Amino acid sequence: MLADADLDIAVDAALTGAYGSTGQRSTAAARLIVERAIYEPFVDALQARLAKLTVDHALKHGTDVGPVANAAQLERNLDYVRIAAQEGAQLLRGGRRLERATRGYFFEPALFAGEAEHRIAREEIFGPLAVVLRADDYEHALNLANDTAYGLCAGICTRSLSRARHFRRHVHSGLVTINLPTTAVEHHAPGGGRKASAYGSTDAAFWTAVKTAYVAS
Repeated sequence: MLADADLDIAVDAALTGAYGSTGQRSTAAARLIVERAIYEPFVDALQARLAKLTVDHALKHGTDVGPVANAAQLERNLDYVRIAAQEGAQLLRGGRRLERATRGYFFEPALFAGEAEHRIAREEIFGPLAVVLRADDYEHALNLANDTAYGLCAGICTRSLSRARHFRRHVHSGLVTINLPTTAVEHHAPGGGRKASAYGSTDAAFWTAVKTAYVAS
């Protein structure tokens, strides 16, 4: 999320990308990299949106976030909440088990403020947990985006066409979204991962790295 981004679009993209499908999509936005100039208003707006989410049975009218897949995934989510606290990440909201009238493994979507070296920012959790990382500028944000073992999908929110083009070309990801949630990818379009994601690929100067990009109209 760059400083010139439309804040509403950025928050929508983060909310849907991180917590849609209970965060259990391979393209979920587990790391939210936000430029310093908009960090505070972005975090405040995202927390306000999170407070309005309804966690309940997935088929119940009005539900925004359903249960996680099984008991093992619920325990994994709770384990990462504990790990994050031990490593010094700040839990901003959520992160606890919820009891509902229907059967299921319900978890309150969690938002952390953390650092790039924290495990919640480096490991694949596959649940409704996201960590906000502070970036000094665009170059720092791009470096943070590439500082990961995974490379299935990455997104950028910006009003700058030149920055969007640069990001699309230089981010180490098989799928790229621009002013859209990372979960906005379509299954009918070709898509693959980089590094340890999906089938992955090896970077080499003499090979062509194919990417699929989705741009908001």
